[in-house]
Parts: sequence; structure tokens; C-alpha cells
Amino acid sequence: MAAISGRVWARPGPKWLDGNAVSLLETGEAYFPALEAAIDEASREILLQTYIFAPDPTGRRIADALKRAAARGVAVRVLVDGFGGRTFVGGLQAELVAAGVEVLVFRPELRLFSMGRRRLRRMHRKMAVIDGRLAFVGGINIVNDFAVQAPAHPRYDYAVRIEGALLAPIVASSWRLWRLVSWVALRRPVRAPRKAAAVALPVGDMRAAFLVRDNLRHRNDIENAYLAAIAAAQEEIILANAYFFPGRRFRHALLDAAARGVRVTLLLQGLADHPLMQYATRALYPFFLEHGIRIFEYRWSLLHAKVAVIDGHWATVGSSNIDPFSLLTAREANVAVDDPGFAATLEASLRAAMREGAVELRREDWAKLPRLRRVACWVAYQTVRLATGVAGYKGYARP
Repeated sequence: MAAISGRVWARPGPKWLDGNAVSLLETGEAYFPALEAAIDEASREILLQTYIFAPDPTGRRIADALKRAAARGVAVRVLVDGFGGRTFVGGLQAELVAAGVEVLVFRPELRLFSMGRRRLRRMHRKMAVIDGRLAFVGGINIVNDFAVQAPAHPRYDYAVRIEGALLAPIVASSWRLWRLVSWVALRRPVRAPRKAAAVALPVGDMRAAFLVRDNLRHRNDIENAYLAAIAAAQEEIILANAYFFPGRRFRHALLDAAARGVRVTLLLQGLADHPLMQYATRALYPFFLEHGIRIFEYRWSLLHAKVAVIDGHWATVGSSNIDPFSLLTAREANVAVDDPGFAATLEASLRAAMREGAVELRREDWAKLPRLRRVACWVAYQTVRLATGVAGYKGYARP
């Protein structure tokens, strides 16, 4: 049993560790300079894992920093997803390897079309560990921060910079995945020498937990952490998510919270890089609006965030969307923080985004939509449900 805000829930909670310093980094404009500076300060080892590593100016900037580190004798290890990192494999991989960087590709994409569950098992997390003493975890890929759809504003996303006790599980998880992919790629056990053990001494006074989703022991850890915090909420839930297509448990958890008087606000995509998913999400709008849940669409730029703040002290930042891809198949990583100061910083950022770059949608807005648009949303919803069922998760999006 575990508790939050004085209430108790039945699901097992995350493993909380005291003695952390966790800093919020908003958009790539804050994240990429911090990551590059940490790479340039590294003296022993860098472990970087990312879904996308684009051969654009941002990707080349980080690649150049990694090459500089390798040139001064730092052990640099980079893991990129085989689907998200397809342009990396054909672009930056060769020059990084030539510079002395160890590179692995998670599930190289060999077939263009496949709908099986194995195709969906991607490495979607975005992490970096520097010398075992500093880590970055979040939702920001290594890709240009300004999208074609909205060149005036950076892609709206977050990461966190972490020092302290939480480095122990973060470093262990990073190494576990690196060794697993090494074994699969080489078909034999790999004993890559670890150059830097985790420096997990207390730094700061924040309480935090490291959450992962994989296909073994941690299938539901991230979703369960959300559900436990939502079930314990007493005042307010603010959830920002790029690809929001929750399953039945998650939807009803939000409805239950709203029914007991909790203010529930969703900040979702207004500009879409995957229109099918956006239309499917919009089909759920009437369902939420009828139960008193507020919905904002962010339209300044592409919203790519996967964050939440609950009751002014529980917060999470990470790579996991609330959709079947993230919650059922992909490898994800989130950090949960139980700290009023950190939660206030994230909440202020989210409120500014809603106030300055978003539009609130109301029940009457849905009724005013052209009938063809509403039909398109319904068709997209059914299509995503069907795809989820084909992948082997038939009950996920059931009403």
C-alpha cells in the first residue's frame, strides 16, 4: 500500500527516493544547451538513449559534442530506435562510429509494412547519463526544435535534469537496456566495461521516483503511477499529453476524479503531426466535456509534452504518452517528483501555455463542428481501435 495527500490506494506505488535535485527544462531551447554542456564536461562515460536522432542542425550539434567527448577518451555509448532513428542510421551513425562512439540500434527496421505487436515494440524513451553523476530524462528527441507546422515557436515539450539518489535506478536501467540490445545484436553475452558507477549521494531535498515501461517486470508501472495519483487527487489534475488515447481504466479514473469534485484539465495537441491520432482523440472530447473535464488545444506549435501535475505537489515528466503505443508496447521512461516547488514550476509553465498558446474547447464547440468533421473523428477513433486490436490489445479502447 502507498499513500499520497493522506489517501490510500491499493495499487503498488513507485519506489520513492529522497535526496534529489531535479530541474525542469522547457523545450529544446533549454534542454539542448544543458545536454551539450554536460557532454562537454564529461570525463569518463556517456550513455545516451533516444527515439529520434535526426541528421539536422540540432542532431549534428549533439553529434559533434559526442565526437569531442570520444576524442578526449570518454566512453560514449548511443542507443537509437530502429524505426524512429531511421534517418540516423543512414546519416549520423557512420560518422559517430568512425569517431569512436559505440552505437547500437534497437530493433532495426527491416520491413516497411508490418502491423504485428513486435513492430510496435519500440525504444521510445529519451535519456542521457553523464559520468554516473548526472542524468536527463524527458520527452525531447534530438531533433530540430522548430517544426514545419509552426516555425515561430519551439516544439512544446519538457525534460528534467537530475542529480542525487535517483541516479542509482537510472544508471542501472540504462545499462540493463544497453547490455540487452548488445546481446540481441551480437547474439552473445556482452560485458562492456562500465567506466562510471552511479554517484547516488544525496543532492538536494526532493523526493522522486524513476518509472519505466518494458515488456518484462515493468509492464504497467507508468500507467499505475498515474492511476494511483489520479485516484488520490483531492483538488486538481492538470495533464498535458501529445498523443492522448487512453484506455478504459484511465478514462474512468479521470471521470471518477471529476465526479468527486476534482478539477480536471487536459492540454492536448491543436496542431497535429499525426492527424489520424488527433482525430481519434477528438472523438473522445464529448465524452470528457459532458463530465466536466476541461480541454485545451495548444496551437502555437506542436505539443509533444507528456507531463502532469496533481494537487500541487505530485508531478511527472517523461516520454510516455497516454496511448496504446506507450502504455502497452514501447519502452518508456518517466520521472515522478513529489515536491511542491517543482510542481509549482511545472504548473506555472502549463498555465502559461494554456493562457498564451491554447484555445479552450466547450461542449457547444463540438456541436457546431461540420457533420463531416465529426464523422471523420469517429472513423479515426474506430481505425485506431481496430489497429490496437490487430496488435493484440482488443480491450484497450473499449468504452
